[in-house]
Amino acid sequence: MRWKFHPDASEEYLASCRYYADIGGKLGEAFTHSVEAAIAQIVAQPTAWREIEEDVRRHLLTRFPFGIYYTIETDYVLIVAVMHMNRRPGYWRGRLP
Repeated sequence: MRWKFHPDASEEYLASCRYYADIGGKLGEAFTHSVEAAIAQIVAQPTAWREIEEDVRRHLLTRFPFGIYYTIETDYVLIVAVMHMNRRPGYWRGRLP
């Protein structure tokens, strides 16, 4: 199955990557790897994570306080948000198709 980012989710993912890269060390690489591994798991088994709202599922990262919110569309998985779990809950609802 294919996947794609909602444009706003892509922007917040890149901003988070920059944030962790700016902190230093290999934290930016570790964050990127965590998100990419989570997306690979989602694409391999999209129904493995529970629905948190109608048609929206969430995969929580283990090392970082982020969740990947996604929907399963006909031909692809849509990443709706790469959300920091301690900020503005629910802001991503306006991104749903």
